[in-house]
Amino acid sequence: MTNKLIILVLTAFVIASCGDDSTPGPRPRMYPRIFYPVKSYQLQDTSLCAFNFKVPAYGHFSQDSFRFEGEPEHPCWFDIKFDSLNASLYCSYYNLKSGKSISELVNDAFTIAGKHNIKANYRKESVINNGHGVVGVLFEIEGPVASPLQFYLTDEKNHFLRGSFYFDSKVNPDSTAPVLSFIRPDIDTLMASFRWKN
Repeated sequence: MTNKLIILVLTAFVIASCGDDSTPGPRPRMYPRIFYPVKSYQLQDTSLCAFNFKVPAYGHFSQDSFRFEGEPEHPCWFDIKFDSLNASLYCSYYNLKSGKSISELVNDAFTIAGKHNIKANYRKESVINNGHGVVGVLFEIEGPVASPLQFYLTDEKNHFLRGSFYFDSKVNPDSTAPVLSFIRPDIDTLMASFRWKN
C-alpha cells in the first residue's frame, strides 16, 4: 500500500508542476517615482540679456560659460536646469545687428529640429505670437528623440533667441511623457511672458 501511496503522491506533484508553461525570465524594468514640484513662476530679469521672462521657481538659471571653440558668442547664452525632473532648457541669444542674419538663424533652427527626424515619429510646428513684439516657431517632436521641444523667438529686427529642451538621461518616451506634459505649460509660460527690453 505504501508503494501505491508514494506513486500517487509523486504523480500529483508531477501534474501540479506541469500547470504553468511560461519560462521564467527577467522582470521588466521599473521607473523611479517622480515627485513633481509646486507650480509657481518668477520673473527672470538679468542685466546680461535684452529681454525678461517668467520661469518656474523650481528652475535654476545659469549663464553658459563654455562652448566648443571657447567663449559663447554672446554673454546671454544660458541654461535653465530642472534638477528635480532631470531636464534642462538650453538657450542661445543672437544680436541681429552683429553677426548672422535672421534668415540664417531661422534656417539653423529648422535644420537643428530636422536632425531629429531620423528618430522622430511626428513633428509639429506652431507659430508663436505673444502680442508683445515676440514671434517665432515652436517645434514639438514626438518619439525617442533627445530634444522633444525646441523653439525660437525674435522681433525680426534686433533679437533672436533659440531654445532646446533636453532630458539629461536616455530618452524613453513612455517614461518621459509625464514629465514632458508637466513641464510643457512652463515652456508656454516662458514664451507668453517673454518681453524685449528695447
